[in-house]
Amino acid sequence: MRWISILLCSAGLMSCAVAAPAQTAPAHSSKAPAKQGATRPALAPRPMLPTVLAGWVAVEAPKTLRDAAQADPSNAAALQEYGYASGMTAHYKREGETLSLRALSFRDATGAYGAYSFYRQNGWPREEIGAGAASDHNRVLFWVGTTLVDANFSRIGTMSGAELRELAAQLPQPEGGKALTPPILDNLPHASLNKQTTHYALGPAGYAGAGGVLPPELVGFNLGAEAVTASYSLRSNPATLTILSYPTPQMAASQEARIRAYIKAGSHAQPPWPKPLQDSDLASLEVRRTGPLVALVSGDAIPEESHNLLATVHYDSELISMPRESDAVKTGKFLVGITLLILIGAGSAIFLGFFVGGGRALYRVARGKPASSVYDEEFISLHLRR
Repeated sequence: MRWISILLCSAGLMSCAVAAPAQTAPAHSSKAPAKQGATRPALAPRPMLPTVLAGWVAVEAPKTLRDAAQADPSNAAALQEYGYASGMTAHYKREGETLSLRALSFRDATGAYGAYSFYRQNGWPREEIGAGAASDHNRVLFWVGTTLVDANFSRIGTMSGAELRELAAQLPQPEGGKALTPPILDNLPHASLNKQTTHYALGPAGYAGAGGVLPPELVGFNLGAEAVTASYSLRSNPATLTILSYPTPQMAASQEARIRAYIKAGSHAQPPWPKPLQDSDLASLEVRRTGPLVALVSGDAIPEESHNLLATVHYDSELISMPRESDAVKTGKFLVGITLLILIGAGSAIFLGFFVGGGRALYRVARGKPASSVYDEEFISLHLRR
């Protein structure tokens, strides 16, 4: 048994040698973070608007807009529907010219795009700034990520667009689901679409403020509806397409029936028809449902073109198949796992037996004895003397 005692003692000495550095290591590591933390102060988040931009110098420090009422008192309700988070405004000067910037931040890119489509009017020329931009004389509106920027120049110059692109590159970019634009936009037919006329709404204030065709109370925003409106240049006359998205097809079917009844009521409808419906050709008004979407076409296009435009709206559900295992497959995997566990345990026992037995045999051979103790003669001496 002496060789077993030697092995155990050796193992104990090795474990003590390994444990000693492990106990002394924290004494060095505990001081390092404290030293680093003392020399590296926390960085403050970068403001949305800088004090200096391409030669423009802020007259005073940019002002924070904590709530939607400060950002835009007349459209505060719409900004809240789009998920207003914070904002900032600043006024700049450069060589006698002035620039006013207002940056509005939202919870996600959907809200930023919705607010952009709310403020942008139909017919504004498209600009190449950020994710989307439009201009109206000296005013430029663009959005990027979760931020909407409204810029007003005293005079538009040849480098104004490049200066705003420089600002857009400094704005934060969201990640994950916050970077996604509204999925309902993918349901708009692309043929003959005037892209600068799309308006996305998440609530009655945003829908009515952007010139919605239907009364806001008829859309059903309280049910979680989303709405997008766009104009199309058809061969006969322009047409307006409204798509409403609901959480379930059942909700969509119920709202479709209400909208059909409202249009059928005509001049007797309550509430009265909004101006976009009054200016439409009655023969061209048509409603159609596909899945959780309800589409309405209005305008002055001939009925055939209006019907064809409405027919191109199609909802395609993207279902992900989740594989399900039967009970027999689960039981089989369980038994295989148990078998593998038994084999691993048996293999470990055999390996340990060879290791211990082989070590003992080598120890006996090194002492000049046979590898096995079977041949050892045991003799007991009592040391009896006369």
